[in-house]
Amino acid sequence: MKQRIITGVVAGALFILFLLLGKQPFTLLVYALGAVAIYELLKMKQIRIFSIPGILGVLITFSLLLPESVTEDLLEYTIYSKLDFLIIGAILLLIYSVLVKNHFTFDDVGFILLSTLYVGAGFHYLIETRNGGLEFLIFALLIVWSTDSGAYFIGRKFGKKKLWPEISPNKTVEGFVGGVLTAVVFACIMQIIYPISSSWISLIAISVIASIFGQMGDLVESAIKRHYGVKDSGRLLPGHGGILDRFDSLLFVLPLLHFLHFI
Repeated sequence: MKQRIITGVVAGALFILFLLLGKQPFTLLVYALGAVAIYELLKMKQIRIFSIPGILGVLITFSLLLPESVTEDLLEYTIYSKLDFLIIGAILLLIYSVLVKNHFTFDDVGFILLSTLYVGAGFHYLIETRNGGLEFLIFALLIVWSTDSGAYFIGRKFGKKKLWPEISPNKTVEGFVGGVLTAVVFACIMQIIYPISSSWISLIAISVIASIFGQMGDLVESAIKRHYGVKDSGRLLPGHGGILDRFDSLLFVLPLLHFLHFI
């Protein structure tokens, strides 16, 4: 417990520092987080990070992480987009599978490509959200934190009906609903202190949807770990697991907020 608290305080303080700095320092931090996250996924599949598929996976992830401002600048000098890099990476992975006579299979190719989309897109929107304004990222973090806290405490107190026992045995339907309600309450408090939306109805609707997506992000990562027989995605954060364990909900919430044009 002591180690968990120390890790949480130190890691939280460093993240807040980079969050406040923004711009290049925050972008570099997100690239580091993305690199660790793709490493964690590849390790689950027993694909070495310094193998040819592993290196290609990292490069594809890095290309997907590129901020929009950088992508726009690149398009002025090149004809390639992020989709082009993804397609080229897929072709190279398929060629490699043939060269090694299916010791690296089509399933492995699909796993790497989906992993790069999962990590690359999610962390890309972490960069874009910070670039869009500190208040929007604070809102997203508040939704995730309040949802997790509400789901835990309400589920622990009132939870009876299991939500998805095959994937996450401790989660309950009551906790799921409680997490959503808690997120709405904290979103409304933020709206009162620092208005982030011109419409209360829009704020509440987005908070509900974001809270649901955040909990689904948590369940998706739990399902991945269950499938590959691991307890935590990594050991980078003692007492807290890996990077994916800490950012699984945020990877679903941030793309949603951009899709809804909230940011």
